[in-house]
Amino acid sequence: MMMVRKSKGLSERHMKILSLLEEYADKGYPPSIREIGEKTGISSTSVVNYYLDQLEKWGYIERDRRVSRGLRVVPEMLANLGMAVNDLLRIPLAGRIVASEPVPVPASDFSYYDAESSIEIARSLLPGRNTDGLYALEVQGDSMIDAMVNDGDIVIMRRVNSNAEARNGDMVAVWLPSRDETTLKYFYKEADGYRLQPANPTMKPIYINKNDGLEIRGKVVMVIRKVAKAM
Repeated sequence: MMMVRKSKGLSERHMKILSLLEEYADKGYPPSIREIGEKTGISSTSVVNYYLDQLEKWGYIERDRRVSRGLRVVPEMLANLGMAVNDLLRIPLAGRIVASEPVPVPASDFSYYDAESSIEIARSLLPGRNTDGLYALEVQGDSMIDAMVNDGDIVIMRRVNSNAEARNGDMVAVWLPSRDETTLKYFYKEADGYRLQPANPTMKPIYINKNDGLEIRGKVVMVIRKVAKAM
C-alpha cells in the first residue's frame, strides 16, 4: 500500500478517507459510506458524503451513484498530490436542527455530535469576509424544502448576539423557551409577537406571543446540499 502524503489545503479527514479508499482498493472493493465514517471517526453519513463530494470535485476520486459502493480513487492523483485546495476554513458541526414541527432539544446547546466534529469549506464559497461565529447544523425534516433546504442537508449558521440582529425573512435557528424546543424557520416580527414561517405549503406557520418570547441562536448563511449516497 502506498502512503498518501498530505497536500497543501487537504484536511486530515480528507487524507484519512483517501488512505482508507486506497487500502480498500488493494482488497478489490470500496468501503460503504457507513464504513468510511466508522473508520475515520465521522459520526454522520451526510458529513462523509460532504467530504467525498469535495474529493470528487477536486479529482481525487470518482463516484458512480448508480451502483452500490461506487467509489474509486484516481491513482494519478494519489501519485502526485500537488493540487492545492487553498484557504479551507474548519467550521464546528454542532448537531442537528429540526426543520419540521419543533421538538424538544436542550436549550443551551446542540450536542448531537462530539466536540471534535467539524467540516472544512473554502472561504471563497462563504458570503462576505467575516467568518467569526460560524457553526454548522445538520437539518432534520422537510419544512424548508421550498427554500432548497432538505432533510440531511447541512446549514452554515452565524451566531447572533441578540434577536435584534435578525431581520424579517431571515432563515434562523430559534429556541422557544416556553416549549423548550428548537426549530429552523423564516423569521418575521408581528404586531403582537413573532411568526416562524416554514417553506413548505403543507405546513402552517408557528405564532409566538411576545410574552412567551424566543431566542434566535443563529442565521443561515449557506446551505450544503446532501449528496446521493453510494452504499
